[in-house]
Amino acid sequence: MKSRGKLGGGWSSLGLPAVFILCIFVFFLGFFGSSLLSQQVETEFSFHPRPRVLNEKEYEPLPRGDSGDDFLTTIPFQVLSWIPRAIYFPGFATAQQCESIIKMAEAQLRPSGVALHEGDTLESIKGVRTSSGMFISADEDKTGILDLIEKKIERATMIPRRHGESFNVLRYEIGQRYLQHYDTFNPAEYGPQKSQRMASFLLYLSDVEEGGETMFPIENGESKTAAHDFKKCRGLKVKPRKGDGLLFYTLYPNGTIDPASLHGGCPVIKGQKWVATKWIRNEVELY
Repeated sequence: MKSRGKLGGGWSSLGLPAVFILCIFVFFLGFFGSSLLSQQVETEFSFHPRPRVLNEKEYEPLPRGDSGDDFLTTIPFQVLSWIPRAIYFPGFATAQQCESIIKMAEAQLRPSGVALHEGDTLESIKGVRTSSGMFISADEDKTGILDLIEKKIERATMIPRRHGESFNVLRYEIGQRYLQHYDTFNPAEYGPQKSQRMASFLLYLSDVEEGGETMFPIENGESKTAAHDFKKCRGLKVKPRKGDGLLFYTLYPNGTIDPASLHGGCPVIKGQKWVATKWIRNEVELY
């Protein structure tokens, strides 16, 4: 009983005004604390949500349509940029697949070409693109590897594979590069177009010791109206790593050209760069 009296006496000794002030303090502390927490949750999860890692044990495939799949698919990706829309796919192809594509391409390499603007000459574009390359379709590949890669690109982009051009397999040696350019063809510069390249998918077939990055100058710091120095390799840079993929969209959803899709290939400083490019059209054409 005495101990209870002491405890009660301890609270009563504070007096009613002190107890009232203490209660108010605790109330506001809880209120502001919960507000701060809700702001943090909204910032981290509502505006930039972290996707859940899919655990196949938690999900069952839904009934599919005639053209759908009866299984679940996971393809890891990272959004590198929204300006332009650029997405990175680690480990998109195996090392063995990459080496096989290089082997089938290297005997057929020729100096890479460049589409000419009105008034351009072969002399005026000299040095713009210095790689060697060749084109090959999945149908021409007897190993079936390009067919597998093409099907995976179809799933990653959700664009039917019949919209894709043939693979352009490229090799960049030391000092070789591709100055900043668009993969689309502006009708004001190239004349009327039957279709446009709406997206580009780059599959890196080799590691590069130094240099050789794919770069987007507008993403990191330059305005769309800036006078670009096309020979300087600056902006968002994506380092080539064997088996990794890079997808970026060159058109807005309304079909107009995205000016931020300006990109280029930095010079290779050390090593050798191999890449297989798949251009994807907004209309089906035969190539």
